[in-house]
Amino acid sequence: MKKFTSEMVDDYAAKLLFSLTAEENKMVLDEFDVVDKNIDIINEIEGLSEIEPMTHTLDDFAFQLRADEATVSIPVQEALRNAAKTEGREIEIPKAVD
Repeated sequence: MKKFTSEMVDDYAAKLLFSLTAEENKMVLDEFDVVDKNIDIINEIEGLSEIEPMTHTLDDFAFQLRADEATVSIPVQEALRNAAKTEGREIEIPKAVD
């Protein structure tokens, strides 16, 4: 298995539109080392490759999709009537993230 490198971490960070300091990059690499060691321990479990992966945590999980039926909704102006501030068909809300 390929080990993560400092360059890989910087490249992934750049793709996510942020950058890391050298100290942060080292911290990420150290965390990946811990994850890799834990995966190695898991891979040592006898018979693990013979176990079928679960698709859901509950064995008796059953679901049924409802029929997709079109319904009449309220007019946009009525939906916007209780909003404190609007701009056209949109509701203006306070900024939540700096």
